[in-house]
Amino acid sequence: MAFEIVYQDITTMKTDGIVNAANTQLQQGGGVCGAIFRAAGARELQAACDQIGSCEIGEAVITPGFHLPASFVIHTVGPIWQGGNAREAELLASAYRSSLTLSQERGLTSLAFPLISAGIYGYPKEEAKNIAIETIEEFLQHQEMDVFLVLLP
Repeated sequence: MAFEIVYQDITTMKTDGIVNAANTQLQQGGGVCGAIFRAAGARELQAACDQIGSCEIGEAVITPGFHLPASFVIHTVGPIWQGGNAREAELLASAYRSSLTLSQERGLTSLAFPLISAGIYGYPKEEAKNIAIETIEEFLQHQEMDVFLVLLP
């Protein structure tokens, strides 16, 4: 199993699951979140999210992928950047770990991540990428899974 950084649209990834950089209320947002909702079928995905209700920062929940090539969507909430002194790095790493753990528990063998918190949540992109890489590689030292970090082309 492997880890790879790819440059493409996450909604076209043919993996068992893709990760949505969600908000705590699991409501359709903009950016990557909005694209995932639109590609999955916004009404169906929102109904599935509404049944779950909410998700805490650093945690993850799962829904079907509906019309996506991926069978599942893992929704995780990253931190909003507040300058780096509000446990942002810890919470961001937790969002990646929670997503990976939930995927493994559900039997997924491949997972695609966006760069969590680096869009409207303002996390510095290079720092967010380093945390993503470090957390994913640490997980893969002990687990078997194909993981992709999907960046915009």
